[in-house]
Amino acid sequence: MPLPPGLVALVRVLPRLFLAPGTVYLGLQACDSLIGRPVPRWFRLTAYVLSLPVAFITNVVYAQIRDRRQAALRGAVLPPAMSSKWPGALDKLSALVWNFSNGYMGEFTTAECQELGDTFNMRVLYENRAILATQFTSFVKGPIFWDQFNSLLGTGVFNSDVTTRFHRSMTRPFFTRDRISDFDIFEKHAEDAIKQIRIRLGDGYPVDFQDAVSRFTLDSATEFLFGKDVCSLSAGLIYPPSSPLSKDSKFLNHPANRFAHAFSASQIAAALRSNYGSSWRFFEFWQDQVQQYTKVLFEFIDPIFADTLAKKHALKGNDVLTVEHEAKEAEEGETLLEHLVNYTEDPTVVKDETLNIMIAGRDTTAATLTFAIYMLSQHSDVLARLREEILTKVGGRRPTHDDLRDMKYMRAFINETLRLYPPVTSTEAQVWPAVKGAKEFYIPPNTMIAYSVFLMHRRKDLWGPDADLFDPDRFIDDRLHKYLTPNPFIFLPFNAGPRICLGQQFAYNEVSYFLVRLLQSFDAFSLDTETELPPADWAQASGRKAVEKVIMRSHLTLYVKDGLWVRMREANPV
Repeated sequence: MPLPPGLVALVRVLPRLFLAPGTVYLGLQACDSLIGRPVPRWFRLTAYVLSLPVAFITNVVYAQIRDRRQAALRGAVLPPAMSSKWPGALDKLSALVWNFSNGYMGEFTTAECQELGDTFNMRVLYENRAILATQFTSFVKGPIFWDQFNSLLGTGVFNSDVTTRFHRSMTRPFFTRDRISDFDIFEKHAEDAIKQIRIRLGDGYPVDFQDAVSRFTLDSATEFLFGKDVCSLSAGLIYPPSSPLSKDSKFLNHPANRFAHAFSASQIAAALRSNYGSSWRFFEFWQDQVQQYTKVLFEFIDPIFADTLAKKHALKGNDVLTVEHEAKEAEEGETLLEHLVNYTEDPTVVKDETLNIMIAGRDTTAATLTFAIYMLSQHSDVLARLREEILTKVGGRRPTHDDLRDMKYMRAFINETLRLYPPVTSTEAQVWPAVKGAKEFYIPPNTMIAYSVFLMHRRKDLWGPDADLFDPDRFIDDRLHKYLTPNPFIFLPFNAGPRICLGQQFAYNEVSYFLVRLLQSFDAFSLDTETELPPADWAQASGRKAVEKVIMRSHLTLYVKDGLWVRMREANPV
């Protein structure tokens, strides 16, 4: 049985806690020998009591002097530091945690950027954290990120630095053009999702579209990964909170709903740790808040892994399978799990990798679809233009890969959704490039760096004066060549460099396919007025906060708090 997180943290810190008193003890012993008599008791007690705070302050001051010196040696400067009133910036930590759960997305960081610039040191609990709202070229995760997300992501690709090439070589064969152009899985689950949407609308209820597409992407991802889906759509869509059926224990305890709940809750619990840096274990002292949910997820994955492993051994026993894969192409009909098992039979590696890809396959696409429909509910002109393109190029039939490739406005619409509502962020430690001719920023080693894609995508100096407006045409007209073409790193919904998302085109295809099928069926979307709206004072704010009609939150990806409840109008048959 693993030790509670808090005890693990204490075990790690105890040697350092004893170092200062131990040094004092040795010093006092030396004094006793030198002066030939014991040092007074009051002096001993005072020295022991003060040893820890003096050692701590000395360490903090030394680190600051060292960092300034290292910056100067490189002709660089340290990023401006966030000011605070309380020791350890506990006041800022409190504000950050509050904003995470209650405020507008990115508002805390935006306020600091306005005061300090787009790169600054958010020093909390005496740990450096460089916050960036600018472009980048590469990054590594680092030990703090790994420790925070290990109980969720484990050894998987999204929590790995050293073995990134190994992880990507395992999964790359599943994102070839032939595989991502096979839309049978999308069609099967899109048809099921739209059927479930019609059932709820037919009962007179609004639909939580976020729930519907999360089930669609979860079923699609698990079938793609395992050859067997979790059947989350079979449980039916959730009911609005005002309905007595929303509290039906039979519905809530449905295996698919337990899996879906654990999937989201595990990510929220893991994301909360990022506010506390390396001290997160003290805030989950007696229980790892993530593991209680990952146990539910592995209840589904474990039997499938065991069956896949047994199938492999049976094939090897019959001499059908004689060699293991070495970065080979996936075989016809082979699932990703079967492909991974042919690389390694290590259950930790295989299960962590599948869970990582499941998170990517479900959440990023679901977030994009959720915010796409949110935008269509607010922009009827965009909806009309999108439907016109769909009906002109596809009509009422099933779209092909060539159809989706030719839909220029569809791609621009998806990109604009990803610009204003990108799924997430990442980290690095290095000397950062100079900003506007100023000196370079020196980032001390092992500093956790968060770059904000969310804020970067809304910067007016990068995207123009209308950056706060939703306008898909910016990816088609002259603004594309003015802003994005000469500076492609201002648009990072799929990351960039060595960590660019392998499933980028797969995601575009899945989002486009579902939108085509949905807009063939429905021609109007409106937010349900009975569900929770943002606080009234948001309307007096600046930027997009003033026009938001939903409350955003983020775990590993962006989502709408309490769901996106919408009503839809059935379109005339095509």
